[in-house]
Amino acid sequence: MNFQHTEDRRMLADSLNRFIVEQYGFEMRDRIARSDEGFSRDMWQRFCELGIIGAFFDEAAGGFGGDGFDVAVVFEALGRGLVVEPFLDALIVGRALAHAGNEAQREIIAKMIDGSTIAAFAHDEPGSHYERARVTTRATRRGDQWVLKGAKGVVQQGEHADVLLVSARTSGGDFERAGIALFLVPREHRGVGVRGYRKIDGGRAAEVVLDDVTLDADAVIGHEGDGYATLEHAVGYGLVALASEAVGAMDVAKEHTLEYLRTRKQFGVPIGAFQALQHRMADVLLDIEQARSAAINAAAAVSESGVARERALSAAKYSVGRIGARVAEESIQLHGGIGMTWELPLSHYAKRLVMIDHQLGDEDHHLARYIELGRALAA
Repeated sequence: MNFQHTEDRRMLADSLNRFIVEQYGFEMRDRIARSDEGFSRDMWQRFCELGIIGAFFDEAAGGFGGDGFDVAVVFEALGRGLVVEPFLDALIVGRALAHAGNEAQREIIAKMIDGSTIAAFAHDEPGSHYERARVTTRATRRGDQWVLKGAKGVVQQGEHADVLLVSARTSGGDFERAGIALFLVPREHRGVGVRGYRKIDGGRAAEVVLDDVTLDADAVIGHEGDGYATLEHAVGYGLVALASEAVGAMDVAKEHTLEYLRTRKQFGVPIGAFQALQHRMADVLLDIEQARSAAINAAAAVSESGVARERALSAAKYSVGRIGARVAEESIQLHGGIGMTWELPLSHYAKRLVMIDHQLGDEDHHLARYIELGRALAA
């Protein structure tokens, strides 16, 4: 396998990293993350003008990339900058539309690429425990229309999205894969209730209540009841994104910690000269490389299908969840008391690494899923 990025990807990564360093420094990011909106519309537009979202899709969908490694280079850079703008939801919603949307629905992708439309992924539900097929929100046919009723939790930037991608069950039991449908729902549609709140790692999310939301038949993405395959396809790219974002954040936490070990002195020498701390830092470096390898493997597998793809994705998410928590803990401990302070960027990287573990399934969920998929493969 060739691990070298293409020239186009290197140029994209260089441009994005340079923009983040020059225009999205920590103080700017902190102000944006703590603002009432939880992100900056101006900064969102400027990111989009760089063509960032276009990298998520192939030419047929109006983009210029679409490969797992295109997603990876973007999100690794976003992780390095702790960017809070809603790129993950743009990726997941856009991939779902590209995978199963009709011509009119796919036109939304172009609006997402140019920044004029913000989309949010509304799938998780209270008590779902990351189970992808557990959907209790119901969609009932009423003539030529659908009526949605239910609740969704932790919808990223749900207050400010123009459109929501909502999963709802048209038939079957709460845990069955068959019978799930995906709907495009305007946020301001009648019956959509949104309660926003601040997230611990910066930005905002929302709880969404669907109270007899009436939609036309053309709001369904793909075929009725066949939404799980589209959901699995789109969430897979989201897992690649989160794994790559975590690697980017780990790299910065590592760099900050190494710099601190070189400059902080005790007994007249840098504390990095102490062998015990050297051993701890060496273990952290090895762990980060293991996470990087898992993220690369996921990016390579995401364009495939079947059990091997899903195992690679779960392996990556498990790895960055476990290793991300360790990198956060070790980095803070090696900094001492200052590592906990709000003013130090490191504490924000640590929080983001911990919270990445809880998006799209935590390490326990993906370890169990990896084992279950392995049994299916062996059967």
